[in-house]
Amino acid sequence: MMKRFLPSPPLSLALFVVWLLLNQALDPATLLMAAILALWVPVLTQALRPATVRMRRPGVALKLAGRVAYDLVVSALTVARLLLTRRNDRMTPGFVRVPLDVRDPNALAVLAMIICLTPGTAWAEIALDRSTLLIHLFDCDDVPAFVAMVKARYERPLMEIFES
Repeated sequence: MMKRFLPSPPLSLALFVVWLLLNQALDPATLLMAAILALWVPVLTQALRPATVRMRRPGVALKLAGRVAYDLVVSALTVARLLLTRRNDRMTPGFVRVPLDVRDPNALAVLAMIICLTPGTAWAEIALDRSTLLIHLFDCDDVPAFVAMVKARYERPLMEIFES
């Protein structure tokens, strides 16, 4: 019964806190609206969320989080350096197709966040059968190396976390 009215307590808590932070107030009307949003948004959007997460390897997840944080910093510095030092005609932007082995919707959602957060990359499209991912790159001289990096650094750990 509780799960029906509060399907995702972490999401409800996050919505409540974010509403208070956005309004920067603790008056009764703001608290009431935060509570209404915290209770109703998760109920109304329950069908839109992917399957329940079954994280099987939390150690791998922590290692992946550290790797992603490191990669985000390195990528930001690389993009900044390229913007400041390289001429436009010497950059090689373009689209790269990455064949996917991962099928879990939660793993794909995490992969999407990693790709979209990383400076210089953007998730462009996923095939309907989820077999191929199209990524736009700000600058890439070695496409096979990029594909191998995505598969080794992100896809394999995500498969360990969500699918094994």
